[in-house]
Amino acid sequence: MPVAEADAIARASAELGELARLNEPLAPFTTYKVGGRADVFVNVVDPADLHRVAAALRSSRLPVLIVGRGSNLLVADRGFGGIAVSLAEMATDIEIDEDRSIVRAGSAVLLPVLARQLATAGLTGFEWAVGVPGSIGGAVRMNAGGHGSDVSESLIDVAVFDLEASAESTLRADQLGLRFRGSDLPATTVVVSARLQLAPGDPEVARRELSEIVAWRRTNQPGGQNAGSVFVNPIPHELSAGRLIDELGLRGLRHGTAAVSDKHANFIQADPGGSADDVRTLMELVRARVADATGYVLRSEIRLIGFEEAPT
Repeated sequence: MPVAEADAIARASAELGELARLNEPLAPFTTYKVGGRADVFVNVVDPADLHRVAAALRSSRLPVLIVGRGSNLLVADRGFGGIAVSLAEMATDIEIDEDRSIVRAGSAVLLPVLARQLATAGLTGFEWAVGVPGSIGGAVRMNAGGHGSDVSESLIDVAVFDLEASAESTLRADQLGLRFRGSDLPATTVVVSARLQLAPGDPEVARRELSEIVAWRRTNQPGGQNAGSVFVNPIPHELSAGRLIDELGLRGLRHGTAAVSDKHANFIQADPGGSADDVRTLMELVRARVADATGYVLRSEIRLIGFEEAPT
């Protein structure tokens, strides 16, 4: 390890004290279950801990990664040279105002859990999320969606913590730059909670819709070690990345310990004990094949952490 890097890690560790876990494996925190370690890992359990993370970043000048539930992360085998932060033990509360049909959910709340609780409460408009294995924080950051809807359809505002300024604030949905599978939230802005506006409805109807969505996902999408759709649809709601990949006959294409799913062409599966670098290489192979054949350059829907830039 270079001396400068070792010094930066030491400064961060000194600021974080007992919160710091050094050389922590990140694979268990992702749905791909592959990849390397973080130099420093912090499991935030109290809002005050975020101020300590901010101080550690100022002192060390290390980059930061908000881990969330890891359902859209691929961490390189060489790992992440910085401070990885998890809010999984802090931001898990759900508050439902049934009179106004508004819910406030902590950023670590799982989308399927929230979708089911809202349906039981007779609040509709979030059923699509039952099949998305991520958290509210990550869903806001990437404007997650499915089945004809997304987070922007119901988001009112978010409580955030700016790690650069070490300050909390509230941002309206129209301040986030939400777009198809993306936003303008910087890496140093932590989503702490989100407020959603739903609509009153019939709990039984909502539960039936949840069951239909879950059944559809089980029929059409693979399980196992993956992070859902790999590439953003080049023309939202009109032309899907999966269709382009499928038409080129790339289902089952393999590189090392990674393979394009036989069930859905826009999913890449990682073998147990596999390599994140194999997944990334296969992504680039698929991207190149599609670009050569169709002219569409597919954009990754997955956050790629610790990799060098893709070859041109």
